[in-house]
Amino acid sequence: MKASVLRAPAKVETNPLEFADVAVPEPDEGEVRVRVHACGVCRTDLHVIEGELPPRKSPVIPGHQVVGAVEKLGRNARRFAIGARVGIAWLHKTDGTCEYCRAGAENLCDAPEFTGYSVNGGYAEYIVAPENFVYAIPKGFPDEQAAPLLCAGIIGFRSLRLSAIKPGGRLGFYGFGAAAHVAIQVARHWKVEVYASTRNTRHQKLALELGAAWAGGTFDEPPKKLDAAIVFAPAGEIVPGALKALKKGGVLVLGGIHMSSIPSFPYDLLYQERMIRSVANNTRQDGEDFLRVAGEVPIQTHVQIFPLHDANRALKALKNDAIPGAAVLRVSE
Repeated sequence: MKASVLRAPAKVETNPLEFADVAVPEPDEGEVRVRVHACGVCRTDLHVIEGELPPRKSPVIPGHQVVGAVEKLGRNARRFAIGARVGIAWLHKTDGTCEYCRAGAENLCDAPEFTGYSVNGGYAEYIVAPENFVYAIPKGFPDEQAAPLLCAGIIGFRSLRLSAIKPGGRLGFYGFGAAAHVAIQVARHWKVEVYASTRNTRHQKLALELGAAWAGGTFDEPPKKLDAAIVFAPAGEIVPGALKALKKGGVLVLGGIHMSSIPSFPYDLLYQERMIRSVANNTRQDGEDFLRVAGEVPIQTHVQIFPLHDANRALKALKNDAIPGAAVLRVSE
């Protein structure tokens, strides 16, 4: 099969992904093999490819926003029929036995596996995954439109939950890429007022088109104090400004898997019971709940499509904020 393979971490400007022939994977017990139709390109892929996340598998096929059709069943795999349209996300597998899994916090599992990082992902014509960690894709979402839901959507949804925002509340978004452009649609569905801070004027325009009450630069102070805010951009220098924008008791959620160093800041920015929370991965329940809400809204994703062999170009565009919405690789029909 054809795949875009990372042999060793490197800056995307050097075109580190090799478009190559690799063996078609075989599903093990309880696994399914999926013929990949589309795979979203995520900022986490950038962190993997450029080595900001320490390598877990080498070589590795990146990609963890996978939509396709079940093509083969492993032994005792019965959850999906051949031909079923499914999605595969970042959380590939958990041990199911650690204290976190037993407590319903599998996103904090002590021995997790991650799609496109510790196991091969969806920048390929085929992928295997445990059937219990695979999602049914709701009807009404074309493959390329569905792909960003599987990470940008799920992580944005978990970030919204951890923000504890309520209907009528004011919520800030810092950075307005793939996750934010989905999360704003859920927030507006929940009757939340959204304020978008992002450096790219095209992204500001998209935020306003999607219902933001205000959009400005990354470090511009919103016109009203916020009940909560989510930092989607992997830039630690945003944190003090975002704290300053919060009301007393406000919650700041950090939505990325990687972030540059957070500078020191005066305690009075945190005082009066403001809170900082990080988001670590997602649970399967997050995914199931989000996909249900996505169908209710319904979410409309804004995507720019690239062929699989052009994955390096898609990553460079993502890194340079050149994509309003989400980048998606079209792998097969």
